[in-house]
Formats: sequence, C-alpha cells, structure tokens
Amino acid sequence: MAAAYFENNFRATASFELYVRSLPPERSFLVSAGLEQALDYLERVRFQPEGIEYLRRQSVFAHVSSAFFDYLRDFRFSGEVWAMPEGTPVFGEEPLLRVTAPIIEAQIVETFLLSTLLFQTSIASKAARVVGAADGRGVVEFGTRRAHGPEAGVLAARAAFVGGCIGTSNVEAGQRFGIPIFGTLAHSFVMAYTDEEEAFRRFQRLFPEHAVLLVDTYDTLAAIEKIIHAGLRPKSVRLDSGDLGKLSHEVRRRLDQAGLQDTHIFASGDLDEFAIADLLAGGAQVDAFGVGTALATSKDAPALGGVYKLVDVESDEGPSYRAKFSEEKVTYPGRKQVFRFRDEAGSFREDVIACETERYPDAEPLLSCVMRQGKRLAPSPSLQGIQERARKELAKLPAGCRSLRSPQTYPVRFSGDLERLLEDVRDRLAGVVRAPAPAKRS
Repeated sequence: MAAAYFENNFRATASFELYVRSLPPERSFLVSAGLEQALDYLERVRFQPEGIEYLRRQSVFAHVSSAFFDYLRDFRFSGEVWAMPEGTPVFGEEPLLRVTAPIIEAQIVETFLLSTLLFQTSIASKAARVVGAADGRGVVEFGTRRAHGPEAGVLAARAAFVGGCIGTSNVEAGQRFGIPIFGTLAHSFVMAYTDEEEAFRRFQRLFPEHAVLLVDTYDTLAAIEKIIHAGLRPKSVRLDSGDLGKLSHEVRRRLDQAGLQDTHIFASGDLDEFAIADLLAGGAQVDAFGVGTALATSKDAPALGGVYKLVDVESDEGPSYRAKFSEEKVTYPGRKQVFRFRDEAGSFREDVIACETERYPDAEPLLSCVMRQGKRLAPSPSLQGIQERARKELAKLPAGCRSLRSPQTYPVRFSGDLERLLEDVRDRLAGVVRAPAPAKRS
C-alpha cells in the first residue's frame, strides 16, 4: 500500500482512529494501556538497509521504482497523535488514539499500534477485574511462563501493574519499568533436598525477610508443622493446590497458635477473578494472590476486536470525510473527541463520541494531543502515576459496571452532529459506489 501510494503520487494527509468495536463477554469496560510503547515506536521507527534490500528482492515489488526504496531509507514518522491517557476507562467504539500524518506514514504504523495498544489494554483490563475481585488484597502478576513469548511477558507485567497489581515475578519488567518484583520458590527446590524441612531452612536462612515458602509439594498441613517445628518465621507461606479456602483456615489457625501471626498466606494456582471472588465469598483466609496464565494472556478474552480506520483525507479543499458502510461494520467519519459526563457525586454518568470541533462545557474531553511533528509534547507520566490514575478513574464507574458477572452496560452514544455527518457522507458516496447499469444490447 505504501508503494502504491508513493508511485501514484498520493501524498495526502490522512487521519486514522484506533478503537475496539465492542467489548468481550462479561466486560463492561476496558483500561487503556500501551501508549508509552506506541509513542516510543513512532519516535524511533526506521527502515534498516538490510530490511530495505529484503523488500527490494520481493517479486511483488518488481515494478516499484528505486525512488520508493530511497524514501524508505529516510522514513521518519512526522505526524500528530491524539490519545487517551493510559489508565483511562474506555468503552466500545471510543478512539483510544488518533493519528494524523502523511498517508504512507499513517498506514505503515498501523499494525504496531494495534498490537501494542490492544495487547496492553487487554491485560490492564483483566488486571483491573482481578484486583477488584481481590477486594483490597494484593495481586502479583505471575504469568510470564505462560505468556505468548518473553516480550509479551514483560509488557503483560507492565499492563497488569497499570490495572492495579502490586508487582510482578518478571525481573526484567521490574528493571525496565520500576515495578516491584516478588519471588518465591518452586516445587523443584523442595524436591531437590531429601528433606522438606531442610529445604525450608536453607531458603529461609538466605532470605530471612522475604522468604515465601511453598507448602504443598507433599502435604500442606504437614509442611506447616515442619515450619513451626523448625522455628522458622517466613514472611509468607504459599498455597498452590487443593481446597484453598479450607486449607487457608487451617493454616491460619496453626500459624496463629504457634505465634506466627505476622506470617501471611499467599495463594496461587490457576486463579482468576471468579475463583478469587468465590474464595473470598467463602471466607478464605488469604492475604494476597499470585495470578499467572489467566492474567498474562487474558485467558477468557485473549484478543480485543480492535481496528484502525481511515476517517479523513485532507486535500487543498479541506477535509474529505471517509466512512465504511459494509454490513455490521459501519464506521463514523471525521476526527472525533470523546466527552465524559459526571453526576453530582463525581461518578461517571455517560460518554458522548462527537466531532472534534464540538464543545460540551459540562464534560471532560478524553483525547489530548501527545505528539506533533513526530515528537512527544511532554514527558510520559510515571508508571506509578498511571496506576493511581486508573485506580481513581475506575472507582468513578457505576458499581454495576464493575460487577464480574452480567455487568451493567455503561451508556455511550454518538452526538447528533456526528450522526448527521455520517448520513451526509453516506448520501455523498451513494452515487459514487452505485454499480453502473448493465449495457443495453442492440
């Protein structure tokens, strides 16, 4: 497409908007994430000589001039970006991001932007649900070993922190993003020693302030008795299998009787928001949770139906609106703004997706300009600041929207001006796309 635009001398400035068509089942909101990596990419995107030569050798480019490959050699993103801040609750059809740039630039960056924003938004949204289910107890992201690749594990840890997790087991994510890191020991460490108590002693001796002892390798309650008998005072014991609710009660009782009231109970083992909610509803004595596969892959909704759609192509005469009218995939034309209204208590009441030129004095516009001429306008906020923003914003959602099961749908509508613009564009294009009448036979 870039080559076709180039060779046809089509150099117009275009606007594309990235959004999720509709929310997955049991989701009533998403949490935007991934903007930092998107802006990093836009500032740094380049074509390397070996990549250009690879493209040049492809038979599909046999009729493309050398001038196009010279263009790629000097390629830089020079456009403007408007986006929602990371940590913002977002709903179906609301633009997370808008790119306005020369059309080749805007088109080339499509796949990276979709991949980055949709993946992190998916994980941050899942994390917010898990953290909400934990009801004030800490949740640690544990999912790298089940993530869809090592880099996915690092970015899943980042997104999970945005969604409210207190930390991650991924050390690289801790180093790269400043996320608190948490560790424990595996069954293999216990099994490596002939005696379970010896394994506990040796681990506790090296990590006296941080040891989290895994107690279900053989017999959970017998392991607790060994810890007590050895006079160990671990920071936490970890339950990873069995009836976690029942075990947590008995473990808590035995620890308290032995004077280990400060030893916490940490639970893991194929947990998700539903399992955590059920455990706590049953009175489980768990202080924190480790959540892996379900979180790092957003297992129940592993992909968002996100799109990156052309909404405007500028010419010397001004904007030329674009929309798609295929069945069940209609898009709205023109650059947009999302306005969020609050009730008297400050909770979110309704969102309106409107033309960017509209004004609603009583509402908050969610999209702001974050990049011009390919350069960021301001330093990115800290990840801790993003997490705090998400926490505060999620608390303003109606309670029904935060329900895990059969959540209430948050009201989002398109403005009257935008609806009229859609109809105007539909009428204008109707004659253009109408098939010609068949030729008359003599």
